[in-house]
Amino acid sequence: MDLIEFVAKLKKRAGGDAGMVLIHDGIVRNSSRDGRPVKSIEVKADWGKLSRILADTRKLPGIMAAEAEIQEGRLCVGEDIMLLGLAGSTREYVITALASTLDRIKKDVTIKQEFSS
Repeated sequence: MDLIEFVAKLKKRAGGDAGMVLIHDGIVRNSSRDGRPVKSIEVKADWGKLSRILADTRKLPGIMAAEAEIQEGRLCVGEDIMLLGLAGSTREYVITALASTLDRIKKDVTIKQEFSS
């Protein structure tokens, strides 16, 4: 995953109407939400669902571009899991759309299994 290329692609797709690009860079952390230690995770993605979610996001008011990259397989602490980026007219549209899109992706697209050793 190349963050610079990812942002450039978003800006190009959005054209001159975009006033904001917002990026979520999800990384593997060393503990689970409930505090258990984590050494690595296994990630799988449903690419069809991801495509549909991004298509829905692109139809939202004020959104000119929406893209995501997800790394599948075994990932270690500190590695990128997902880049999600939106380009839109103003922060009010972009922040709201990114939060809802991220929630949908985490609920419906990615499956993660954590490993402590």
